[in-house]
Amino acid sequence: MTTRATTGAPPRDLRDFYENPAVPVASGTPRSLRQARMLARALGPAAGAPRTVLDIGCGDGTAAATAAPLLPGHRVIGVDWSQDALRRARTRIPYAVRGELTGGGLPFASGSADAVLFSEVVEHLVDPDAALDEIRRILRPGGHLMLSTPNLAAWYNRGLLLAGVQPVFSEVSLRGIHGRPGKEVVGHLRLYTARALKEFVAASGFTVVRLEGAPFHGVPRPLRPLDRLACARPQLASILLLHARRT
Repeated sequence: MTTRATTGAPPRDLRDFYENPAVPVASGTPRSLRQARMLARALGPAAGAPRTVLDIGCGDGTAAATAAPLLPGHRVIGVDWSQDALRRARTRIPYAVRGELTGGGLPFASGSADAVLFSEVVEHLVDPDAALDEIRRILRPGGHLMLSTPNLAAWYNRGLLLAGVQPVFSEVSLRGIHGRPGKEVVGHLRLYTARALKEFVAASGFTVVRLEGAPFHGVPRPLRPLDRLACARPQLASILLLHARRT
């Protein structure tokens, strides 16, 4: 899940915000494709029984649909809390079920998943620690976590902070944008640097395998070549793509 916008009356709470059908729930295709390629390299070709890949916070199913052609023989299942998102996801992927990371937990047995896609979800969570605990529960030992999230220390955010401007991806209200570029309210509660993300995931019982960078579709067109160039150094990239394995 990435950029989200509110329309009409302000949301009463976060659940209202994310259930709003006017709110976009798709990750950008370039980073979804990069993440899918990372997962395909990690899983390898299907041999024998298909492996189970859960796209948790699947939104409209774009990331899962992007990954599926690169994962022939494997089973990709979308999971989301929003009923509206699930309706859209089911037009793109064969399997999409309702579930949430808090409360009663996800509707899967412990150790039942081989891999989890977690695309631009962690930055929206009140309790990311509990979310990683639940993901670790459903992953088999050695299972793969593919997590993506915006980079607080992206190359342009470093300059904005020096100028006293609120960083891109951050916000102070669910009702409007204040003090930063952009027009859409995105609902981000947590932001990570590359170092913070690696330490957080490792502390949650995972071994970090690889960190890559990805571009952000919201960068102005004249600056997009620079944004793509920054991907070579994940610490400066717009989006962080992390591959970790359950210990």
